[in-house]
Amino acid sequence: MSVAVKKEHGEKPVRHLLRALRSRNYRLFVAGQGVSLIGTWMQQVAMSWLVYRLTGSAMLLGVVGFASQIPTLFISLFAGVLADRWDRRRLLIATQTLAMFQAAFLAFVVLMGLVQVWHIILLSLVLGVVNAFDIPIRQSFVVEMVDNREDLGNAIALNSSMVNGARLIGPSIAGLLVASFGEGVCFLLNAISYLAVIVAIVAMRMPQGANSLRPRRNILQELKEGILYAYKFGPIRSILLLVALVSFMGMPYSVLVPVFAKDILHGGVHTYGYLMTAAGSGALVGTLLLASRKSVLGLGHLIVTATILFSAGIVTFALSNNFILSLAAMTLAGFGAMTLVASCNTILQTILDEDKRGRVMSFFTVAFMGVAPFGSLGAGSMAGVIGPRNTLLLGSIGCLVGAMVFARYLPKIREKVRPIYERMGIIKETVHKMETGSKKPPLS
Repeated sequence: MSVAVKKEHGEKPVRHLLRALRSRNYRLFVAGQGVSLIGTWMQQVAMSWLVYRLTGSAMLLGVVGFASQIPTLFISLFAGVLADRWDRRRLLIATQTLAMFQAAFLAFVVLMGLVQVWHIILLSLVLGVVNAFDIPIRQSFVVEMVDNREDLGNAIALNSSMVNGARLIGPSIAGLLVASFGEGVCFLLNAISYLAVIVAIVAMRMPQGANSLRPRRNILQELKEGILYAYKFGPIRSILLLVALVSFMGMPYSVLVPVFAKDILHGGVHTYGYLMTAAGSGALVGTLLLASRKSVLGLGHLIVTATILFSAGIVTFALSNNFILSLAAMTLAGFGAMTLVASCNTILQTILDEDKRGRVMSFFTVAFMGVAPFGSLGAGSMAGVIGPRNTLLLGSIGCLVGAMVFARYLPKIREKVRPIYERMGIIKETVHKMETGSKKPPLS
């Protein structure tokens, strides 16, 4: 065993879990982004509640969700290519500044009593455009913030934990502030919170040459090459299709939570905040579970299990009239959703070719976020026709079907993934087990 490996095994569990924080730039990012994410979740909860309070329309909740997410479908693919050519830090400062202005303007129209639904839809669309650029830029910038490439995986896991930690705190604070002072205060605090991440990025010391331009071929040619690669490689195609299906049929449950909080559970904004916090709690547990794993082996079965748990949580929430049961259902749904998405992300990052990483991950972003607005719009429209309960039940059935189809093709996925894992040395220990007569364990 090498000295490096011994040192890693000798590290304290907590220190090992936080090892990416050894990088100064990443510490700054975590500090600034942690504050900003709390504000982001506060704004999301306050905005949904504001729309439903003003209109009482589930369909308009879907429209707002559609407007905030649809730009991802058309922009993120190109944004991922541009992130490889331009100064990522300057781009990230620009996107965060634009998001701050969006929140500030939203706070202004609400606090001045001028807000109308079309303002919210338009500003949601603006934020969606900003996020469509921000997400691929931020994902690619993580590589530059981490000093040791060995810590990159840990940095990604910590970022997911940070997102879900903020998801616990933000909705609870938003519920209290909206009940006491109204939605405008949440938007104002979110605008101020962006200053934390902007200051953190400005304070980073980047290595010389880190932001040099990287020439590429024609953008459309590169996109075509990436699409063909993802389509022809079965494991990548299967994972992207499952994520897209769940994003379309299952994830839009979140736009209907205000309806359940007010009309079915007969609560207020506090109820809505607690439900969203419960979903965040489950997602955080899922993140920590994945962070504790030492190998990608078994993630294929975990994807199937997580999809089933997510569907079960949505079904229970749809049928529940009890607040405590609804909290438990949201926790289960949050756990299943995060475990599913993060597991798919991990497998993709492991098996794809390095020279196509950016494009494949941009496809993953489209499958996860670009498809979601159509689901949000459809869920909002269907809720007005067949009711919110039946809408969620129909979506959960679709997710269950997707899980069964993925499970059916899992042996073929393993067959194609196995040579990659052997080449990377991931299944070296399983070869020894086979030589000693043990059964072959699941590869993915």
